[in-house]
Amino acid sequence: MFARLSMPTVSDNLDLRDDSHLRSLDIRCIRSLNGCRVTDEILHLVPNKENFWLTLCAIKLWEKRRGVYSNMLGFLGRVYWAMLVARMCQLYPNALASTLVKNFLFFSRWEWPKPVLLKQHEESNLNLPVWDPRVNPSDRYHVMPIITPAYPQQNSTYNMSIST
Repeated sequence: MFARLSMPTVSDNLDLRDDSHLRSLDIRCIRSLNGCRVTDEILHLVPNKENFWLTLCAIKLWEKRRGVYSNMLGFLGRVYWAMLVARMCQLYPNALASTLVKNFLFFSRWEWPKPVLLKQHEESNLNLPVWDPRVNPSDRYHVMPIITPAYPQQNSTYNMSIST
């Protein structure tokens, strides 16, 4: 990851979740930072981090054993699984990790293409393009939208097809 931030030094406790850090950055730097920003936002949005991590480890083991974890091959990548686990944690905040794993097939009954959102879109004066099927006609054709929680919100699964 590389991004040029408009500050003389970068402190160890820099909060990348602050959208003001995106001001005056080019789109490549914003995309580079967005990986960290999405991860930080996911961790901020889950009600119980321990249950999130335990559930995510179990789901990663499941997906790896079944060979369904490669974004390059049209399957969900690791961050997408993390967003789905985070959503389960939000839906069932008091559930133990074992219950979350057991109920994870909830997403096999999800009403796709209804998007999976960890939080509602927030307005920003940075005017960056965000995923919004009401505004962007191409967003209406996404099969399995899982929307990143950090601004600018994007469909992380834009390359999914009906066959995957």
